[in-house]
Amino acid sequence: MIPAERLIQIKERLEYVEARMATGEGDIAELGREYSELRPVVDTISEWEQICADLEEAEAMLSDPDMKELAEEELPDLRARLPEAEHAVQLALLPKDKADSRAAMVEIRPGTGGDEAGLFAADLARMYQRYAENHGWRWEVIEEQVSDLGGLKELTARVAGDGVFARLKFESGVHRVQRVPETESGGRIHTSAATVAVLPEAEEVDIAINANDIRIDTMRSSGAGGQHVNTTDSAVRITHIPSGIVVTSSEKSQHRNREIAMQVLRARLYDAERQKIDSERSADRKSQVGSGDRSERIRTYNFPQGRMTDHRIGLTLYRLDQIMQGDIDEIIDALTAEQQAALLAEMGA
Repeated sequence: MIPAERLIQIKERLEYVEARMATGEGDIAELGREYSELRPVVDTISEWEQICADLEEAEAMLSDPDMKELAEEELPDLRARLPEAEHAVQLALLPKDKADSRAAMVEIRPGTGGDEAGLFAADLARMYQRYAENHGWRWEVIEEQVSDLGGLKELTARVAGDGVFARLKFESGVHRVQRVPETESGGRIHTSAATVAVLPEAEEVDIAINANDIRIDTMRSSGAGGQHVNTTDSAVRITHIPSGIVVTSSEKSQHRNREIAMQVLRARLYDAERQKIDSERSADRKSQVGSGDRSERIRTYNFPQGRMTDHRIGLTLYRLDQIMQGDIDEIIDALTAEQQAALLAEMGA
């Protein structure tokens, strides 16, 4: 059942925001963000209400001999469209994660598996970079440490664009790979893993960091391939004393490194606070989709069989080549639908 009072509130709020924007009152950027969130919801509501009105009118026409034939032609289509339109409204009314529209910090590290884990971590980084490029998002490497074999020791990248976190937030967890490693001459299939953490970018208003709670150290930059190695002490390491979180940045500019490290630190602290709130709120939930549990094995990539399996929803796809090229929308769509279904069930929709 769709609550009529809630629909009225949303439409009235949109009218209020439009009026404020027209007069130039208030924070225009904030009003613009709210408008961009409300407009699609109101359009979805209006479409459903129009179908309901057309259906009511067509049913009334059945009693009119002159209009009965026309009504009988229109009714099947209207009745078929109504459930889909109603479901769209229910989805539009679901609680929104305020972080969904934000940029994201993507952190990738090798897990078990030695050199092969590092190579797989690099493959995952390329997969996400291509996915970002396919969506017109900006992929900016903030911190990268590469092994002698070309694998990753660690990567932190910022991904900016429309609705980035909403699309990437389900990627957090342990990704497992089964394949014959490039470093293995015997042709045996090995299993290794890499961990992915996707954090919503935090703003200063989200997380206030007390200057007395951090220690800032400068050190000699280091990296693979000569050109990244800096001969000055420009690298910055920031330690957040209360939480024990340590962030480093080793670009050429020490000033820029401080900015980057603080940006990453805010994201990690913001994510930790979100995780705490989510765990308290969802302690009795069975569904783990979107939980962001970093220790959870979420996906297996089986190269000999060209198979990818997402263990959270039991989705298996036999097109691993395309997936590794960044074609992961089908997976993300399925995870999003699963989360929406769980929320609808909680709301009794």
